[in-house]
Amino acid sequence: MLGSAYVIAFVPTRDPARARIFYEKTLGLKFVSEDPFALVFEAQGVMIRVANVSSVLEFKPAPFTILGWEVRNAEKTVESLSVRGVKFERFPGMKQDEFGVWDSPSGARVAWFKDPDGNILSVTEA
Repeated sequence: MLGSAYVIAFVPTRDPARARIFYEKTLGLKFVSEDPFALVFEAQGVMIRVANVSSVLEFKPAPFTILGWEVRNAEKTVESLSVRGVKFERFPGMKQDEFGVWDSPSGARVAWFKDPDGNILSVTEA
């Protein structure tokens, strides 16, 4: 039923102004619009709504990946984002290379980073 419908991704933010700079300038997503409820971006035909949760008093970012991108080359993407100030995460017990890239059992190469609200995002070379 929903297999042919377009997907909309949601990411929470407590600071829309800071989130807009990060998603638009740092990550390079196309800014579409802004209203009191969300910032809207577009990435390869997918709508990403960065929802304003500033009124949610006990908001805490999820302790797992909430949004990710498939990339051609994980190391080059990590290098490019690092130059823009993105810090990549390291996780205990996971063997990550000097770029912070982990080789998964499936062969996918994954690196994680956080947005200004602490949401965990990823890049994956499949």
